[in-house]
Amino acid sequence: MANSSSGMAVHDECKLKFLDLKAKRKYRFIVFKIEEKIQQVTVEKVGGPDETYEDFTASIPANECRYAVYDFDFTTDENCQKSKIYFIAWSPDSSRIRSKMLYASSKDRFKRELDGIQVELQATDPSEMSFDIIKARAL
Repeated sequence: MANSSSGMAVHDECKLKFLDLKAKRKYRFIVFKIEEKIQQVTVEKVGGPDETYEDFTASIPANECRYAVYDFDFTTDENCQKSKIYFIAWSPDSSRIRSKMLYASSKDRFKRELDGIQVELQATDPSEMSFDIIKARAL
């Protein structure tokens, strides 16, 4: 269950909510948090299907690391409706060093638990995960 390099377990709810987002489109986004005391990744917040990208970015703390998954709907140049699932590793410069190290060392293993991620984004500043960047990475 736990990863030997970081000792981080992944709560079952993380995988279940991700499946609901991917298969049932129940959520627009999920924000995950590492609970350092229990060494486990947990679900911090889910956003309903009607929530916007602004709602999503507003639910990520400015000074703390988080993982997040965002289901991005877009229309291609050929006018096709598509969606891509983004994995965002948020590690702001202002967060604690220990926290940044913990999130960095646990990221790959956690991401492997979520089968179906199509685009990965690493952000240390809100501009690095702006809507324009999300859109550009989708096409």
